[in-house]
Amino acid sequence: MLKHLFAILFLISPVAASAQVIAGQAEIIDGDTLHVAGERIRLHGIDAPESQQQCQRAGANWACGEESTRQLEALVGERSVRCEARDVDRYGRTVAVCRAGSLDLGQAMVQTGMAVAFTRYSTDYVADEQGARAGTRGLWASSFVNPSQYRAENRGGGGAVARGGNTALRTAPTTNTRPAIATRSPSGTCLIKGNINRRGEYIYHMPGMPYYDVTRAERMFCSEAEAQSAGFRRAIVR
Repeated sequence: MLKHLFAILFLISPVAASAQVIAGQAEIIDGDTLHVAGERIRLHGIDAPESQQQCQRAGANWACGEESTRQLEALVGERSVRCEARDVDRYGRTVAVCRAGSLDLGQAMVQTGMAVAFTRYSTDYVADEQGARAGTRGLWASSFVNPSQYRAENRGGGGAVARGGNTALRTAPTTNTRPAIATRSPSGTCLIKGNINRRGEYIYHMPGMPYYDVTRAERMFCSEAEAQSAGFRRAIVR
């Protein structure tokens, strides 16, 4: 029996030990993507604004995507990074936890508020996001569209393009730069999320609709009539 057990361990141990490690100098692509040793790597568990994404801060447009990229550059500095692969995404990028010294780069990006926890794939950095939000750091001191929603709205659309494109954003009117703080009724029944998108359009999302879970609510409504009377329209589902 013991002999068989050792045989099994011998067979599975190479698999357990085969977690890919990629190390070297890093070229920063954006706030959650980098090149290391010829590999394009997506940081595990976080989502940063797209390079051309605009947010609104202090009543003006703010290039939050560019700022996020600069933040990751500052965290890495001149140091080599070590990335432990977790997965491969649909674009063929290695998804990995990367460290510069002992610093977890993904965690640090969320802690500084320049990325959000990508809860669709991991809850590792949820507590870090909550701390950044409570401290109004980075994105949490602005009005912004969740990066995943931004990509979805701009994929094949007419405003900005998805990751890697060069089309300029159409900025939102300044009257929409400081939307109302999200509210919820005491009974918890007001579940319709109102959001102002990057074109300055007032959109509402019903529970169960695509992107409802990733939508950052700037207003909460109890009924569609209430949302419409406030100037919001129903999200278009394609």
